[in-house]
Amino acid sequence: MSGVVATEFERKIIKGLFTVPLKNIILVIVGLKGETHGYEILKELEKFTVGIWKPSHSNLYTLLNKMVEEGLLEPREEYRGKVRRVKYRLTDKGWEYLRTSNDLALRSLYTAISYHERLKKKIEEMGRERKIDKETLREYLELLRQIRDLLDDEIKAIESRLG
Repeated sequence: MSGVVATEFERKIIKGLFTVPLKNIILVIVGLKGETHGYEILKELEKFTVGIWKPSHSNLYTLLNKMVEEGLLEPREEYRGKVRRVKYRLTDKGWEYLRTSNDLALRSLYTAISYHERLKKKIEEMGRERKIDKETLREYLELLRQIRDLLDDEIKAIESRLG
């Protein structure tokens, strides 16, 4: 989807959706990868925002440095010849922050999905729905199936913990 053509309006909306939780998204990326460098983080962020937006290099590295200062990330320098690259990994404090923020984010996300589905129905009732091509609908359907499977697994895990 990196070849997505977005309007400036869409770009502003998607940027607003992701600039606030950018710190958490970066921590998720680093946590899932184990250790990663800035360019890899930028590529993952671009995927996460469906190719419409990614932060500038300077904004990303400013945020990464702030997260190092906060004790959430640990940098490790490596050299390939004379080229210096910094890889980041989560500290114990970073894992604790991520675990807590993930719990809160999931609860908020499930609530937000409910609101967005209600809004989608209202927009459809008003005859203002957006026309979507079949390929995009197929991708959306696959995403919904993946979410359903994740939620089914989560439901089973919680039910087993409850006994």
